Amino acid sequence: MFRTLSECKKFIEENGIEIIDFKMVDIDGRWRHVSIPVERFTENTLKYGIGFDGSNYGFAPVENSDMVYIPDLSTAFLDSYAEVKTLVMTGDAKVIGKDSNYDFDQYPRNVLRRATEYLKESGIADEMLIGPEFEFNIFDNLRLRIRPNLINYELTSDESTVNEDGIFGGESPKYQIQHKAGYHADLPSDSFYDLRSRMALEIQKQGIKVKYHHHEVGACGQQEIEVELCEVNKMADNTMNIKYVVKNEAQRDGKIATFLPKPVYGEAGNGMHVHMLLKKDGKPVFYDAEGYGGLSQTALWFIGGLLKHARSLCAITNPTSNSYRRLVPGFEAPVTIGYAMANRSAVVRIPAYVKNPDEKRFELRNPDATTNPYYCYAAILMAGLDGIRNRIDPKANNWGPFDFNLYNLSDEEKSRIQSLPASLPEALQALKDDHEYLMQGGVFSERLLNIWISRKAKEYEEIERIPHPAEIAKYLDL
Repeated sequence: MFRTLSECKKFIEENGIEIIDFKMVDIDGRWRHVSIPVERFTENTLKYGIGFDGSNYGFAPVENSDMVYIPDLSTAFLDSYAEVKTLVMTGDAKVIGKDSNYDFDQYPRNVLRRATEYLKESGIADEMLIGPEFEFNIFDNLRLRIRPNLINYELTSDESTVNEDGIFGGESPKYQIQHKAGYHADLPSDSFYDLRSRMALEIQKQGIKVKYHHHEVGACGQQEIEVELCEVNKMADNTMNIKYVVKNEAQRDGKIATFLPKPVYGEAGNGMHVHMLLKKDGKPVFYDAEGYGGLSQTALWFIGGLLKHARSLCAITNPTSNSYRRLVPGFEAPVTIGYAMANRSAVVRIPAYVKNPDEKRFELRNPDATTNPYYCYAAILMAGLDGIRNRIDPKANNWGPFDFNLYNLSDEEKSRIQSLPASLPEALQALKDDHEYLMQGGVFSERLLNIWISRKAKEYEEIERIPHPAEIAKYLDL
C-alpha cells in the first residue's frame, strides 16, 4: 500500500488512524499480532523493529528466542473489523545479532522470499504467479465439547437437509440443499450469497482481485472464493488476508467460517487448489501450442517434480490429521499421483478452458488451507524447480497423462499407480525420506524441517490418544 513512511503518515493523518496493528505469522500459519498507538510509529520502528519471543511462535528454542519484527509498509491495509480505526501491516522476523540483525531462516515470509530468489538465480524464470481456490464452510452454529467423559461436536447448517428438521423444516421454513448437491446452487437455497458477496467486496478493498465466488458441492454451507493469479510472495500475504476477512465477516454475521478440510462426514471437503505458472522477462515459460495440453517441456518437467515429490509435499501442503479425511475417493479430491487434462481426479490438472498463452498453467489439487501458505508455496516451487533441473518427465515415470476417472480403476490397475499418503504420519515419513530438494539454495533449513516434522507428529499423537465417538458406537458391545 505504501512505499515510504511519509506516504503512510499522510494516510494515517487523513484517515484518522489511531492504532497500528502488526501481524506476524507463526510456524503453523496463524496470524499473531501486537499493536501500538499511532504516535509510536516512527522511522525507528521500521529500522529497529519490535521485539518478540519466537519460541512462543513455534520456531526457536527458548534459549535463543529473542527476535525483532520489521514491518513491511507495502502490506498495509485498513482493518474493517476493529472498533478503533486501525491500520494493519505484516512484515518479517530477524534474529538479533551482535552487530546487526539478520533474516531468521525459519520465518515463513523469509523462506518464501528465498525460494523466489533461488528461482531467479536458476535462470529458468524470474517470476512465479499463483492463484489459489479458497474453499470453506460457513456454519450457523458450533458446539464443541472435549472432556474425559464427553467428546462431541455439532456443526449446524440451516441450509442443509442433514439437520433433523428436514426440507422446509424449522421455525422459519426455508429451501434447503440436498446431500452433495450444492455446486452453484442459486437463491433462495444459497442462503449465504449476500455474506459471500460482502466477503468478496472486502477482499477487493485490500487490492486482491476476486475472480468469482459461488456455493460449492457440500450442502452444509460449503463456499468457494477464487482470486486472480498474482506474484507468489504477494499471494501468500493475500492468503492470510483472505482467511482473516472470511472468518471475521462470518463472525460479524453471527456465523462461523472454517477452512477445515473435512468438517462434515460424507460431504465434500475443503481444498485449496493452487494454479501456477512461471514467467521470464514477462513472457510465459509454460506455454507451447504443440505440447500436451498446450504446455511446454519445461512445464511438464515442473509437473514431474511435483509428482516425484508429491508424497513428501503433502507433509507441508496437507499438515493436519483432518487433511487426510478429505483425500479419499469419491469427493473430487485426489488420491493418486498423476496428471491429466481437465481431470479433477488427478493430483495435477491442466484446465482445458485456459487458451491464452500468458495464462497457460496447471493446478495442484491436493493442498488445503490448513497449510502455512508461505511454506506451501515455497515447497511447491522447489519441487517444480527440482523437476526442471533434473528433467523429470511425468509420462516416462508412469504418472500419466491419466485422461480417465482415477476413482474407477480396478484393484490391479490401482496397484500400478502411486498414491498420495493416506495419513499424516505417512506424509511426515515421506518428508523425512525426501527433503533435499527443499534445502537447495538454502531455502528450507534442515532445522526447520525437523521442527516441523516433530511438531506435526506430536499434534497427531495427541489427537490419536483421544477416544472417538464412532469407536464407542462400533465397539461398545464387544
